[in-house]
Order: sequence, then C-alpha cells, then structure tokens
Amino acid sequence: MSRLTVAMTPQRAADVCDIETRRLLDDRFEVTWAGPELDAGKLADLVAGSDVVLTSWGTPPLDAAIWADGHGPSAVAHAAGSVKKLVDPVVFDHGVAVFSAGGRIALSVGEYCLAAMLTMARRLPPFHTTMQAGDWKPGHLRGHEISGRSVGILGASSTARALITLLKPFGCDVVVYDPYLDADRAAALGVRSAGLEETLQCSFVSIHVPDVPETRGLVSRKLIDQLPDNTIVVNSSRGPAIDQEALLEQVVAGRLFAALDVYDPEPPRLAADVLAAPNLLLTPHIAGDTVEGHLALAGYVMADVIRWLDGGVRGPSFVDPALWSIAA
Repeated sequence: MSRLTVAMTPQRAADVCDIETRRLLDDRFEVTWAGPELDAGKLADLVAGSDVVLTSWGTPPLDAAIWADGHGPSAVAHAAGSVKKLVDPVVFDHGVAVFSAGGRIALSVGEYCLAAMLTMARRLPPFHTTMQAGDWKPGHLRGHEISGRSVGILGASSTARALITLLKPFGCDVVVYDPYLDADRAAALGVRSAGLEETLQCSFVSIHVPDVPETRGLVSRKLIDQLPDNTIVVNSSRGPAIDQEALLEQVVAGRLFAALDVYDPEPPRLAADVLAAPNLLLTPHIAGDTVEGHLALAGYVMADVIRWLDGGVRGPSFVDPALWSIAA
C-alpha cells in the first residue's frame, strides 16, 4: 500500500478534506496525518518515506533537499491554488508529479465574478445605501442588465473559463485578451479573441491573469482613461495587474464602477473617499473562499493523483512543467 502524508494541520484538514475523501485516503493509502505544530524542520521528517504528500495553505515550502537522495515523494497534491511558493521547479527533474486544486477554486471565483457583475450592474450597493438613509426608489438610480452585453476578459485562465461558462445563459458577447489564446481555443470556448485595447472597450471587464512580470501594470492609467463611461471592472486575480490608484480615482469621480477582491498591497490602505464610494464593491480576497469549494479541494487533487498512480493519466489538476513560467 502506498504511503501518504497529509502535511497540513488538523484545522486545515478539516477545512479542505471532506468525509468521503478521508475514507478514500484510508482505503487507498497508509496515511500519516500531521499534528497541530508544523514547521519546515518537522515537515522534512514527516514526509520522509512517503509516496505522496498532500498539502494546503499553511504547509511550509517543500525543500528541494527532500528529493536530494532520489527517494522523495513521487507526487505532491496541493489542496489549494498556486504551487509556486510550495515547490521548487527542480522537483520536476526528479520526475515528481505536482497537482493543484486551482481548477476547483476557479469555480468559486467564477461565481464571485458573475455575482459582482450582476450586483454592480443592478446598482445594488447604492440602492442599499439609499434605503438605509430612508430614501425609497431614488429617481436618479436605475440598474442595467447583463444579458446580451459585451464582457471583456483579460486572461484565459481557469477562473476565466469558469466565468465564461457561467455567462453562457446570458448571451453575452465575450471578448478575451490572452497572447496565448489561439483561434481554435477561442472557438472552443465560444468567445472572440481580441487585442487588449479592444477588450477593454466592453461594458464589463473582468481580470483573470497570473502575477508574472508581463502582467504587472497590464491595465495602465492610460488604458483606464480610455475605458468607456460606466464600465464595470472586476478584479479577482492579482492587484498589480491594474493601476489601482488610477482606477480608484475614476471610481471616486463617478465615471467607472469596480468590484475589487485583490489589491496592491494587501491588505489595502484606502482613503475615506474611496471607502465611501457608492459605485465600489470591496471584498477581502475571498473570491475563491467558499465552504463547499474548500471541502472539495483535497478530493479534487487526490482523484487525479490516484489516476496518475494507476495509469499515468494527467487529470485537470496536473501541473504541466512546460507551463510553469506563465502559471499563476
């Protein structure tokens, strides 16, 4: 029987591993569960002799030295998102298969983005504020629909694809900017591929790019100035992708609407006029954080690990070493 180390605290395990997955692990592996104290030193001893290591948020980085003798785990299953701070890409040279639950988190993020777009389009935050002030049906406010509108998406990542799927019933004209998106993939997604400036002319703009040098400052002050009036901007990816100061200036001025879940820096230091803006929705980096989504994460990656162990199948959570440089 293969040996599996669950390298996360009991509290985190309760968050990302549902009962069915625990049963699967016990049936399939000889399982070692980490205790409440988990640091880098204890981690190396804990995973020694394991075939698979299951990690999540809070797991210390896996030192490449774990594989130095050629006997480290053959698979790393990350019940969380990005693995870039967890493993050194040198592990791929040892034939280690790495899996990430980012694809499952993407479903939660897609729902958040759709909810944010609908919330801002219907002007729910200012309606809520006027109701609190005792004003009934203010004449200056009227919401908009999303059906049939243009939606610009920056990046064809897994979160973008989740949002695209959710948008299908609304009949939107979805335009995607991604230098790596070819015509065949765009057609398969049911979207139009376009340049950055054209994509930013849509009624809604949703950002889904990784934090890599090429995407930092992608949406510049100049491009923000060129956005059509009343554009709704949603950023659930990474704060540095957009000139946050320039965007918030336009929001405070009332020209643009925005829903922000990520910031630069985090947590943000926002001025009083920003916090009071009625056309701004602020959330604390929780787009991918749902009860159901978290409980599904361990099962999501472990299903692929088992398929890989049994037949070398690369499931949706498999991290392709060839795409490491552009991965989130």
